Amino acid sequence: MSNTIITINRECGSGGGSIARLLGEKLGLKVYGRTFIEKVADEFGITMENMDQIMAQKTNWWNDICRMYQQFGAASYTSGNVEPTPLSLYYAESRLLRELAEKESCIIVGRAGFHIFRDTPNAHHILIVADRDARIRRIAEKEHLDTDEAAKVVDRIDRERDTFVKNVADTSRLDAHNYDLCINVTGLTPENVSTVLAQNIRHKTGF
Repeated sequence: MSNTIITINRECGSGGGSIARLLGEKLGLKVYGRTFIEKVADEFGITMENMDQIMAQKTNWWNDICRMYQQFGAASYTSGNVEPTPLSLYYAESRLLRELAEKESCIIVGRAGFHIFRDTPNAHHILIVADRDARIRRIAEKEHLDTDEAAKVVDRIDRERDTFVKNVADTSRLDAHNYDLCINVTGLTPENVSTVLAQNIRHKTGF
């Protein structure tokens, strides 16, 4: 695959979504994330809220695999006939994202993209973090919450993302070894960060 794939993992409240959109504008790339993955929820006949809840569940991979084999057999796997579990949802997401990557260069936000494309030669993986207090302030402002409520949102989403990545990749989403570049954006604007990232990607990938 010759397309350039940029994956962005981010902590809740770090502004990773805004940074990704600005980076896409600078590089002339489309950005795909939660909205694109709604297709998977539709295939399974569930809502995105249900999908988030399932994928945030702690899972036993061996039991999950055995259940799929017992129900359908390995050869019959499709999202239309498999029970929505963390494993089956991840497989469906991976298939959808790989099909997308075959068609175009793009930026993928979240969804364990760093793991799905870990062996892709033209992939560049980025982790965006920020100090917890800064993330709480951003969520409070964005969602019109008080500080305590915003802190609960940040902690809940952090836990859900930690569990999801541990389930599908058996690693920590905050492990710097999973990425080409890790950046703490505390005190920086999304515009500043996207400019730095664009320069880094052009230099490293020649895109």
